[in-house]
Amino acid sequence: MKFLDQVKIFIKAGDGGSGSPSFRREKFIEFGGPDGGDGGSGGSVILVANKNLNTLIDYRYQQHFKAERGHDGSGKKKTGKCGKDLILKVPIGTQVYEEDNNTLIEDLTEPEQKITIAIGGKGGLGNVRFKSSTNRSPRKKTEGGKGESFCVWLQLKSIADIGIIGMPNSGKSTLLSVLTSAKPKIANYPFTTINPNLGVIRYDDKEITLADIPGLIEGAHEGIGLGDKFLRHIERCKSLLHLIDITSDNLNENYSKVRKELFKYGNKLVKKNEIIVFNKIDMMNKKDIERKIEIFKKKIKKKIFTISAQNHTGLKGFKKNLISYGN
Repeated sequence: MKFLDQVKIFIKAGDGGSGSPSFRREKFIEFGGPDGGDGGSGGSVILVANKNLNTLIDYRYQQHFKAERGHDGSGKKKTGKCGKDLILKVPIGTQVYEEDNNTLIEDLTEPEQKITIAIGGKGGLGNVRFKSSTNRSPRKKTEGGKGESFCVWLQLKSIADIGIIGMPNSGKSTLLSVLTSAKPKIANYPFTTINPNLGVIRYDDKEITLADIPGLIEGAHEGIGLGDKFLRHIERCKSLLHLIDITSDNLNENYSKVRKELFKYGNKLVKKNEIIVFNKIDMMNKKDIERKIEIFKKKIKKKIFTISAQNHTGLKGFKKNLISYGN
């Protein structure tokens, strides 16, 4: 499935139906008087968060949406039928912004959460509304009100407990695939992952959601590589899993580059709980692994997990620890 996490759409609520200028016309009744009914209200535009969606791709090719107009009133004081509301489904985690793409209108974070984003116009008044003691036969009626119309931005921020970050080709997608039932694209070259991937870990009747985003390189916060386009998808995470390829030449330098990009994007990311994981331990002997960890810990005094996502070494205990970080 193709991925789209930001789109601008135009929405138009339905106009209200017009009131009726009808007069009662029946046999043997010469002056029946006014009997024009009111117009029906126009339909509104409603956004609903749907748990089965994970992309805004449906809005790539259709970006104009219009709710139904209210029906006109008619004789015998009949009110016109209201226009149908237009329901637009979006993924959980969708944020709705005004046209400036800066002013937040609503953040849809719960299943079936909804917001009436554009309200339909009120129905016009029929001539029966204007009958009075001084005007027994009013011909006046009013047009329906205009429905609201404007552009909004939809931005998707993934809902996950733990975000997997790291340099390109560090094994993030492989780790996601072995910990969860997710099936991201995996290959031995940088930027294999070009879209966020989500997966769910279940352990002892508990579950957490992991998000794997494309690899970060120096200058990512300015758009280099796949840039900061996907960093928004880890803003909601409780913890960040920093995956590092233990076979790389300078572990401290690689670690610092990623942390630096997180800080430049927004210091809220660097304040999150961090889980440091050295991957690909199957490609080195035990002595070299211990030496690299010792060098790394001289500057970074944090707990380190060592695993091999490829051959599943160390994953059982690691999985149990992840549950505690995600809850």
